[in-house]
Amino acid sequence: MTSGTPSGYRHRHRPRKVAVAGVALSDCGRVDEATPYALHAQAARRALADSGLDRSVIDGFASAGLGTLAPVEVAEYLGLRPTWVDSTSVGGATWEVLAAHAADAIAAGHARAVLLVYGSTARADIKAGRRTSNLSFGARGPLQFEVPYGHTLIAKYAMAARRHMHQYGTTLEQLAEIAVQARANAAANPDAMYRDPITVDDVLAGPMIADPFTKLHCCIRSDGGCAVLLVAEDYVPDLAKPPVWVLGSGTSVSHTTMSEWDDFTVSPAAVSGRLAFERAGVRPAEIDLAELYDAFTYMTLVTLEDLGFCAKGEGGAFVEKGRLLRDGALPVNTDGGGLAACHPGMRGLFLLVEAVRQLRGEAGPGRQVRKPGGRLPQLAVASGTGGWFCSSGTVVLGRG
Repeated sequence: MTSGTPSGYRHRHRPRKVAVAGVALSDCGRVDEATPYALHAQAARRALADSGLDRSVIDGFASAGLGTLAPVEVAEYLGLRPTWVDSTSVGGATWEVLAAHAADAIAAGHARAVLLVYGSTARADIKAGRRTSNLSFGARGPLQFEVPYGHTLIAKYAMAARRHMHQYGTTLEQLAEIAVQARANAAANPDAMYRDPITVDDVLAGPMIADPFTKLHCCIRSDGGCAVLLVAEDYVPDLAKPPVWVLGSGTSVSHTTMSEWDDFTVSPAAVSGRLAFERAGVRPAEIDLAELYDAFTYMTLVTLEDLGFCAKGEGGAFVEKGRLLRDGALPVNTDGGGLAACHPGMRGLFLLVEAVRQLRGEAGPGRQVRKPGGRLPQLAVASGTGGWFCSSGTVVLGRG
């Protein structure tokens, strides 16, 4: 057996099962002294240590958002020479899409161990004057027909939220409940950037950013990074911890210009979620917790609908009465999400890290999800959204 070969390795014709071997966060929140490359490296080292495997096993690498030749530059910085690479970038859904690609590659035998890693100093760069806030993704191509009229990124989400409110009677108070519960989930998370409780009145009284969104309807800006190591089933006997399995995934894109969006109340998660659940062989009702991209409160609400946790138009009522809390009927964004914990940019990889930690039972006192009888959760879903509901990636994970 050569270096980097799993102890149970054998040739086979059936697709290999894929496990999450290691997950980790870099330093997050306010990180003024690190570069994005340093956060990538810190997260990668920690994820590898979490797995118990040697770095020589890594033959696949996926990264996006950093460098002129991502992921080549980041792989070089980490001292890796992968034979399978991916840098698909579709906004916030990037990491669920990359995880789906990596899982497919491992299942097909094109790679044995794929490292996904992300890091950003978005907050520190603005504070230090190294960059400015951007109102849009650009003004070329199809976007040239929207940007001159002040159609900013947040305005697109705000318009969609207003449509849902008009069509289904969703209220500002219901949207605010999502922010309140996210902050409550963050309270017990030592890595969360904001942990103080807020109320619906606090959310409604905040400064207006883009009608109907006040400040607390919007994600925070932080620094941070994370990493996830996916491996073939042959490595499972060598892992430091019990595996979490990738059961199914789905991806979807829909539009880039708002005029091409068929229905402002339906996101591409309606497609990616259906595919992921079908391929995993599970139903939404069986899911124990959900980690959802939450750049804005409306994103959480419409994703819950589109994944099938409630019917279209019922998201407002669904999020009431503490349903999304750690001990609620459907725990959502158990670390506090992008609204409270961290949001350094393309946050999708953080969703996978939190889902794995919850399934392993490693979330810690006060925030570990427990089922009746004290049982650990068995199934989780991570669903990322990119652009202004332009893309979606959904991954279903299971333990045992």
